[in-house]
Amino acid sequence: MSPSRVDHQALFSVLPSPYLVLDADLTVVDVNEMYLRVTGRTREELIGQYLFDIFPDNPEDPAADGIRTLSTSLQRVLRTKESEALAVQRYDLPVPGRPGAFQERWWSPVNTPVLGPDGEIEWIVHRVEDMTEFLLSRPVHDTPAGRVRTRAVTEAELYARARQLQETNEKLRAAHDWERRTALALQDVMLHAPDLAAHRGIAVRYMPATRSLNVCGDWYDVVDLDDDSFTVAVGDVVGHGLEAAAVMGMLRSALSAAVRAIHEPGAAMDLLSRYSRSFEGALATTAAKAVVDTRGRRITYTCAGHPPPVLGRRDGPAVLLDQATDPPLGVLTEQRPRPQATVSYEPGDTLVLYTDGLIERRGEDIDAGLLRLTDAVAHHADLDPEPLADALLTRLGVADGGRDDIALVVVRL
Repeated sequence: MSPSRVDHQALFSVLPSPYLVLDADLTVVDVNEMYLRVTGRTREELIGQYLFDIFPDNPEDPAADGIRTLSTSLQRVLRTKESEALAVQRYDLPVPGRPGAFQERWWSPVNTPVLGPDGEIEWIVHRVEDMTEFLLSRPVHDTPAGRVRTRAVTEAELYARARQLQETNEKLRAAHDWERRTALALQDVMLHAPDLAAHRGIAVRYMPATRSLNVCGDWYDVVDLDDDSFTVAVGDVVGHGLEAAAVMGMLRSALSAAVRAIHEPGAAMDLLSRYSRSFEGALATTAAKAVVDTRGRRITYTCAGHPPPVLGRRDGPAVLLDQATDPPLGVLTEQRPRPQATVSYEPGDTLVLYTDGLIERRGEDIDAGLLRLTDAVAHHADLDPEPLADALLTRLGVADGGRDDIALVVVRL
């Protein structure tokens, strides 16, 4: 059975609500039949025109703010790339064929961004519901104070509630922005890796999950041990947001301190595991650590419930370093040291550590993601670390972020 084909242009044309499509410059690029009907315009009058040239504010209404309100919303959508619904607003329309005449109109608008392949906004879909008929149809009633138009009362109440809603939304946005900036500043401090600056052959990427507060529980770290060795690590705390980020900061600092005192990655991870049992939020955290011995050209690594690092050979396939895996941090195991394994490398090889957001996909076996990653590392083995990190994110479909947090470290050996 062949898949059905939908004529999206025909579907858009007959949608029962009024729709207008704008480009990033707020120029009209398309419009459906219902929008033409409720505004009394033709396609020729709208297509290719700047939105606010077509629909100016009513100069006879000193309180008119339709342009300001709608323009602010559209600019915010362009900036945040998120859909926004506005409270019911009054935005009078010019009467066709009568210069200077305006007709009272009330609208309930929603602005929705449409992203292109590069993740940037190509269009904004502007949908409106015309509330005018409802408001203007309210009857007149007699009261002890005289004849009162229910419509006028409804208008005033509706407008007041709309204003309150909009002001509340503005305050919530400001509060959310402050919280996000505070969290990002805190996370920047917690992720600071002073030794990283000396390693031109290391690239890192840090990408919180899309639709999150932009903070997360994943981490990376780079620590110099002596002139001939350094260590790299990644970890993943369960959960997202500020609580996970706080736990991440504690565990990352503890492991960084442990590996400076105990150069063996297995023993350092064992110490971190015992430490993680002291607070509930750290349970089931996963981590991977590798110590690179540049003189002996050896990598010694260990994984605590974490996806295995990848070693990309300069002249061969990429392999998974999966010979030293134990349960996540805090999980009680037999009284034995956490395992570690050692593998040799050649100059020009590439070591990749990452968190599971890079490879895991809903409804798919993790082995499929690991195969994609090893294939991508081998395919792009000739790239320097910075472009290689970008290529891996692109090949695995998370260049613009994914459903889960991602930390990625690419080391040219």
